Amino acid sequence: MTTRSTSLLSALRGTRAALAAALFSAVLAACGGGGSSAPAETPVTPNAMVPTPPAPGPAAPTVQISFSASPVFTGQASTLAWTTSNATVCTASGAWSGTQPASGSIPVALPGAGSPTFTLSCTGAGGTASASATLSVAPANVLAVTVDHGPTSGSFNMPFVSVTVCVPGTQSCRTVDHILVDTGSEGLRLMASALDPTFNLPVIGNAAGAPLAECGQFASGFTWGSVRRADVRLAGEQATAIPIQVIGDAGAAYATVPFACRGTGANIGSVDALGANGVLGVGNDRQDCGSLCVSTAAVGVYYACPAGGCAATTLALASQVINPVAAFPVDNNGLSLTMPAVPVGGLSTLSGTLTFGLGTQANNQMGNPTVYTTTNRGTFTTQYKGTNYTSSFIDSGSNGNFFDDSTIAQCSSGFYCPPSPLSLTAVNVGANGASGTVNFIVEKLPTVVGVVALNAAGTAGLPRTFDWGLPFFFGRTVSVGITDATTPRGIGPFWAY
Repeated sequence: MTTRSTSLLSALRGTRAALAAALFSAVLAACGGGGSSAPAETPVTPNAMVPTPPAPGPAAPTVQISFSASPVFTGQASTLAWTTSNATVCTASGAWSGTQPASGSIPVALPGAGSPTFTLSCTGAGGTASASATLSVAPANVLAVTVDHGPTSGSFNMPFVSVTVCVPGTQSCRTVDHILVDTGSEGLRLMASALDPTFNLPVIGNAAGAPLAECGQFASGFTWGSVRRADVRLAGEQATAIPIQVIGDAGAAYATVPFACRGTGANIGSVDALGANGVLGVGNDRQDCGSLCVSTAAVGVYYACPAGGCAATTLALASQVINPVAAFPVDNNGLSLTMPAVPVGGLSTLSGTLTFGLGTQANNQMGNPTVYTTTNRGTFTTQYKGTNYTSSFIDSGSNGNFFDDSTIAQCSSGFYCPPSPLSLTAVNVGANGASGTVNFIVEKLPTVVGVVALNAAGTAGLPRTFDWGLPFFFGRTVSVGITDATTPRGIGPFWAY
């Protein structure tokens, strides 16, 4: 039974398979094909073609604009240049206006300080694009002053500026930083080590043609070196072809320091000893010696150095080291040094400004300070604790107020070290009789390494002298009137604050 049933099922399965095959063949025949023959091709019509990509649109415009130099000083030109692409119309806005060509350049010189922005917008078939350039313009007569630890990392209360010197009449120049601002002397003095050996400023000779050298004398010592001629640039001002001193000049003529110069004190003619790369003397006088050296071979000042050695010499005013401010074509009647106040305990950073000219421009008007005229030696009188210090002066190059007071405790360095800050009072009296009270603080030397500005003071060691150093400038604008120069507050020399 089992066998029959299996045979019958197999027969049924075979019948179904035959019917399915016949039906599949009928369907293929109805569709026009069958077996292993290739299918018929689908007719091609225009609607079935691959579409062509659209043509690209117009390219977008581009704009590039820049200044050849920024920042610049007032009156100094910088070139504004621009280029564009895919633009048909360009329009200026901001600090300029009007339709501009697709590319070009123009010089821009502004009479005042500021930061104007120049924008250029350009349109083409592909749209609009714009770009801007800003020109930073600084006052030509303002030089930034920084008080820091100096080039040796060991200084404090020393105001520094950067000075550019050039071979006269050329663009062969060097900029030297960390030059000490000194209202107690006259003339620019640069360390030879701060000028590379290939930079040769012309040597100045005396009447006989012998190369000149100078012994620069200061309360703390002397500097020895050649006298050379340079164009001196301070901010945007220039003193053209003036005599300066190059300290430590390696030339053979200056190899030996004369005895009379060595006798004036310690040699401070190195960066380590001076704590600076040079000195910018901007005091009351025009020259550092003046008429005395014209008529007399003053001991320990100017020397002629022929092959046989150096000897003291007379020297015309035109060859003497000169206060650069007095040699400016404008803004040459004086200057002002402005410093912020310094609290007890000192500050780790301090910045000020040196502004040239007194009442010559909108930014150097004097206002109404008290004017203290000086003697022909640049001194006035300070009254302190019943004593008249008749040889007093104001000196930004001194890193403390220096005067003698045996009641104040001293450090081993000669600075005063009171156990707590002292509030003291003195009275300054000018040669013109003008007087005013000065309140000042004396505190001990900084114990914090980062302090660069402090109300420090020390012993003067000079008779009848009260040296008002950099702490006197804290919180003040102090003006210097140059000898014989006319200012809104009278003829120099004077101090005003």
